[in-house]
Amino acid sequence: MPTILIIGAGLSGLTAARELTRQGHTVTLLDKGRGIGGRLATRRLGNGRADHGAQYFSAQSPEFHALTQEMSQAGVVHEWHLEQSDPAGFRHPRWVGSEGMNSIAKYLAQGLDVQTECTVTRIAPAKTGWTLTTTEQDNTRIFSADVLLITVPAPQALALCDASGLALAEADKAALEAIHYAPCLAVMLQLNGPSQLPEPGGLKQTDGDDQHSPVAWLADNAQKGISPNQTTVTLHASHAFSQAHLDDPDQQALIPLLTADVTHYIPADSIVDRQIHRWRYSNAIKRHPTPFLSAQAHAPLLFGGDGFGNGNVEGAFLSGLAMGKRVQGLKSKV
Repeated sequence: MPTILIIGAGLSGLTAARELTRQGHTVTLLDKGRGIGGRLATRRLGNGRADHGAQYFSAQSPEFHALTQEMSQAGVVHEWHLEQSDPAGFRHPRWVGSEGMNSIAKYLAQGLDVQTECTVTRIAPAKTGWTLTTTEQDNTRIFSADVLLITVPAPQALALCDASGLALAEADKAALEAIHYAPCLAVMLQLNGPSQLPEPGGLKQTDGDDQHSPVAWLADNAQKGISPNQTTVTLHASHAFSQAHLDDPDQQALIPLLTADVTHYIPADSIVDRQIHRWRYSNAIKRHPTPFLSAQAHAPLLFGGDGFGNGNVEGAFLSGLAMGKRVQGLKSKV
């Protein structure tokens, strides 16, 4: 039975690892971050929490619906009734992590071998598979396996292959280069009292006078049900604003520009703490048409993530699941 290495411990990587571990494979996930989950990201502010990446998800496929029901019964997720604010726009239930979206990643990671703060610096072909070189706080480690799955955003995957001197087939390289992402600047605010956001606490600024707003999305995390002890609010900047200011050297200076646009929901004197996070690869706006790409290589090499298939949270899950099933089908050949 082949051994597996997965680069990236976001939802796709965790789903693939979970599926393959269930089948008895030896699987190791490597992630450069301090934590897991990728854009299933939750941060603490004071006594509260704020989701600053993915804000919610739907579960329309049978496989993801089954996992969502499992997590709901375990208290990991609950519904966020956004249909109250836009009955026509939300035809399917929306779900959130009960202690933040990152709680979904933590649930999926149970029992998995996940190595964090582990940056892959080189991919090299080996006789029977792949060898990865990583750095961890100035320490170098070597990992080897029969099969390699890469679930980080396509531009990062391409950069890693280039840095490794790993030449991809022209068709594979072109397919990865065709995947495009929109950036997003996320601001998290801790308040000294309730916000003025209407129930249920999630608001897209896309209509009327707000269509040109630098703020595209607001979420009251207390109303959302993930921050019961402290009101926190998440702002997502628009694509245009985020693109224009993505590489500004002083990201903190952008916060007043964004909060000034939403003072009718968040009075300036209610803000007691503020943080900003830059998502360079926030939303795949041009995706690969299938859930993963099986590259032409001497040994199994699969690329996946939310830039493949349906995209968003559910698409990331389905990508990981499809990669896991593909690797299971290889077990008699590897």
